[in-house]
Amino acid sequence: MAVPASSDIDIWADDVLLDPYPTYEALREQGAVVYLPKNDLYVLTRYDTIRETLGDPSSFSSASLGFNPMVNEALQGTSLASDPPVHTQLRATLSANLTPRALRGLRATINEKADHLVAELVRGGNFEAIDALARAFPLEIVADLIGFTGHVKENMLRWGQAAMQVLGPLNQRTQESFPVAGELYEWCSSVTAEDLAPGSVGRGIFDAEVRGDIPAGTAGHIIHQYLGAGVDTTIASIGNIVALLGRHPDQLELVRNNPELVPAAFAEVLRYWAPIHIWGRTATRDVEVESVTVPAGAQLGILFGAGNRDPRHYVDPDVFDVTRNPVDHLSFGYGPHGCAGQGLAKLEGHAVLEALARRVKVMTIAGESRLPSNITRSHEGLRVVDVVAA
Repeated sequence: MAVPASSDIDIWADDVLLDPYPTYEALREQGAVVYLPKNDLYVLTRYDTIRETLGDPSSFSSASLGFNPMVNEALQGTSLASDPPVHTQLRATLSANLTPRALRGLRATINEKADHLVAELVRGGNFEAIDALARAFPLEIVADLIGFTGHVKENMLRWGQAAMQVLGPLNQRTQESFPVAGELYEWCSSVTAEDLAPGSVGRGIFDAEVRGDIPAGTAGHIIHQYLGAGVDTTIASIGNIVALLGRHPDQLELVRNNPELVPAAFAEVLRYWAPIHIWGRTATRDVEVESVTVPAGAQLGILFGAGNRDPRHYVDPDVFDVTRNPVDHLSFGYGPHGCAGQGLAKLEGHAVLEALARRVKVMTIAGESRLPSNITRSHEGLRVVDVVAA
C-alpha cells in the first residue's frame, strides 16, 4: 500500500485562503490524497476521488465534519452532522420545503425582486455589489421563506458568517466567531413556532415536529441549517457572478444574447470559483483511497475547488466559459449530503444572472477585496463602475 504524498502547506494560511487555486493545483498534481502534517489532515484534491468519497457515507462519516471538537459536539443531532439512517429522516423534512415543486411558487417573486434590485443599481451607473446585491438579495429571500423577523432578521448575516467560520480549526478566526455562532445556536435551541411568521416554511417545520415526522426538539436544528449552511454560500456565489461577468465581458455578452445560457452560466460560476474552500469527513475505518490507506478516525478535508478544476475531468478547467454547462460540478457536494438548498440557490443565482444580462451591456470591476475565511470563500467588497445599461 502506497504512503500518501505529503505537503508542508497550511490549508488555512491567509495567503492560501485569499487565492487557493495555485495551492489546489500543486496538491492535485502531488496526488489524489495528500497528507498535511501542519493540519493533521488528509486532503482530497481530484474530481473522481472527491465524488466517490462523498458517495460513501459508511466509510466517510459526517459526524465530525468540522475541524475542531467544539463545533462537532455542538452540531450533534443535526442533519448536517449525521449519517444514514438518522440523516435520512432529518433531511426529508429539511428538503420537503426545498423541492422544485415546493419552490415553484417562489420563482416569480424571486425573479421580480432580482430584476427590481438590479435595475435600481444599474440606474445609478455604479454600485457596491456585495452589500447592495450579494448580501441584500438572499438575506431578504431567506428571511421571507423561513419567517424570520425583528432581531433575527437583523442578525442573519453575522450569524450565518460565524456559523461557517467556526467549522474551521481552532485558529483566531474560529475563536472570535464562537460567541456569535453561539447566539445563533442559543436562538435555534429556544425558538418556537410563534417566533416565525405565519405561513412560513419555519412554521411548517414545527408542524412536522408536532406530527412526529421528525424527532421532538429537532425543528430548531433544521432551521439552524437554513441560516447556518445556506446564506453565506449563496452570498459568495452571487458576488462571484458579478465579479466574473465583470472580468469577462465577452461571457456577459454571450448570456445577454442567449438567455437560455443562464443555468449553464451559473453552473460555471460555481465550478470556476467554489464558494466553499474545504469541508470535512472522518474515516470510519481504514480505507483505501487511490492506493493510499487513510486510517480509521482520520480527518479528511475535501477541496471542492481543486476537484472543480481537475483537468482529468474538465477540458481547459482554468478557463471561465459560460457555454461549458458543468452540471456535475462539486460545489453542491454529492451523495446523501448533497446541498439540500441547491434548488433555492439556483433560483436566486439564475434570477440575478438573468437580471444582469437583461439590464447591463457593460460593467467594469474597479476593486475587489476578500478577507481570509476558514470555510466560505467570498468577497468583502466589489466595486462596479462605468455601468452601461442594455
